[in-house]
Amino acid sequence: MTVKALGALAANKPMESLEITRRAVGAHDVAIKIAFCGVCHSDLHMVRDEWGGAIYPSVPGHEIVGHVTAVGDHVSKFKVGDTVGVGCMVDSCRECASCHDGLEQYCTGGMTQTYNSPTADAPGHTLGGYSQSIVVDENFVLRVTHDEKDLAAVAPLLCAGITTWSPLRHWNAGPGKKVGIVGIGGLGHMGVKLAAALGAHTVAFTTSESKREAALALGAHEVIVSKNEEEMAAHAGSFDFILNTVAATHNLDPFIGLLARDGTMCLVGAPEHPHPSPTVFNLIFGRRSIAGSLIGGIAETQEMLDFCGEHGITSDIEMIAANQIEDAFARMLKGDVRYRFVIDSATLAG
Repeated sequence: MTVKALGALAANKPMESLEITRRAVGAHDVAIKIAFCGVCHSDLHMVRDEWGGAIYPSVPGHEIVGHVTAVGDHVSKFKVGDTVGVGCMVDSCRECASCHDGLEQYCTGGMTQTYNSPTADAPGHTLGGYSQSIVVDENFVLRVTHDEKDLAAVAPLLCAGITTWSPLRHWNAGPGKKVGIVGIGGLGHMGVKLAAALGAHTVAFTTSESKREAALALGAHEVIVSKNEEEMAAHAGSFDFILNTVAATHNLDPFIGLLARDGTMCLVGAPEHPHPSPTVFNLIFGRRSIAGSLIGGIAETQEMLDFCGEHGITSDIEMIAANQIEDAFARMLKGDVRYRFVIDSATLAG
């Protein structure tokens, strides 16, 4: 089936309207008419080949929400008309230890990403959610229980939501824990919402005094301006967990010093250049840890969606039409979005 999409033909070319082919629905497949797709910073990195390895034509998008239009003969989890989502991966080896543990994102055989991964389907690599429809194995499709009116704001949960949920859950953010969220952007604003909803004492870190009220409105119990040394010093050695969502290179030492003994700072932002090496003494004199986390498995993504549905949690978004994508990319680079752009897929037809 041929559908309209939005993609790039080369790293130095702008996004443009394309026609792509989706595979026929197989026995275990679900066909989805895409209603909305979030715009992630990874999409921009990929289409401009800033991480290397981009394959063209590149159709990004891994924050997908839509409705089922067809199912394969052996599909048991979904039916036509269901509201569903697709996140950052559409397959894995299903045989390694990580896959058996429900942590497909760490598949040792390599997960199949929603875009830019090798596949048997034309054109030989996966094409993502900046398109009218997609066909995905039922095991990598998620059920969405939010109201229809909230679906656009649900889309970013499929990346920004799960990227923050997975480490918050892994490090047991909840009642009795003091949790910091560094950066109030696409990832960080979801981290604040989720940590607070999980019951943790949630502290937002920002470099800008102007974001203090916005962070409190998201659910933060306290806000620290990280450039203010007195504010930082007042919280020394007190955090059980810090989730660092910043995707720009910066000094990690001031945040490590805020961790309690056995505290962990988890990095989920992926900077273009490495962070400066942290001071080792900050780590060894408190048995502190620096860790990383990658999205989440299918089971925990479903857990996150269900939790958000029950608690009325969505992303704060700005809707755009397909022809506004280059402007959205430019604004995203300047941090001029609160907090996630979402493409209205109906505009792809225009």
